[in-house]
Amino acid sequence: MLAKAALAQFEDVDVVRHFWPMVRSSQHLERLLPELKANPGLVLFTLVNPETRRRLEDACSKLGLPAVPILDRITEALEQALGQEARGRPGQQHRMDKAYFDRVEAIQFTIAHDDGIGWENWEEADIVLAGVSRSSKTPTSIYLANRGYKVANIPLVVESPPPKKLFELRNPLVVGLTTAPERLVQIRRNRLLTLNEQTQTAYVDNEKVKEELTFARRMFADNGWPVIDVTRRSIEETAAAVIRLCSQRKNASEGEFEGVKAI
Repeated sequence: MLAKAALAQFEDVDVVRHFWPMVRSSQHLERLLPELKANPGLVLFTLVNPETRRRLEDACSKLGLPAVPILDRITEALEQALGQEARGRPGQQHRMDKAYFDRVEAIQFTIAHDDGIGWENWEEADIVLAGVSRSSKTPTSIYLANRGYKVANIPLVVESPPPKKLFELRNPLVVGLTTAPERLVQIRRNRLLTLNEQTQTAYVDNEKVKEELTFARRMFADNGWPVIDVTRRSIEETAAAVIRLCSQRKNASEGEFEGVKAI
């Protein structure tokens, strides 16, 4: 992720990336060194075990490859801020603790309740995302699930009203997702192209799309659901906005939203 963010600062670069995850021992490192030699380049690593990282640094030095320990500056800053030394144990972020199993459960729930499926169990969700087709409901749901939230999502279709259960929910935070009609038409056209579908339908008709979005916005307003405009947002930004709404709801003294909050 850090490499991707840094590469975004450069124009017209064609980079081939190789990824070797979960390197926790010198034995594992020895097995991948031939691959590193066959694919030379800048080496970014997050190894924390002193012996393993020394072996990697020695190997990179012999191969003439620059090696950058990208966690060092962050770890040093955290040590100063927290007043304690880092433990230096490999794989700490992959521990199978309660948080890990909660994420697994959230992902399973979210996959099982995608696209309006399993509405009978929506009360068990933490979040329910509602919006017209191709308004980024599914990828946002999966991202939130990876953060430990149980998420269901429902497509809003003018000709097919959602189940009444949607309007009776008490536990989940229901969030409406909307977008600009021009952007939505573009996304839907691209979707049809990937399916080799050339027929022009109401699915990509400008006026019909506007009607869909109006229908969805009216539903959001009628039910007092907070609304997020995803037109210029990445999935990560949309998910962050949803999480912020969850925190606000949790901290609110009354525990409810009043009116529509557009973000």
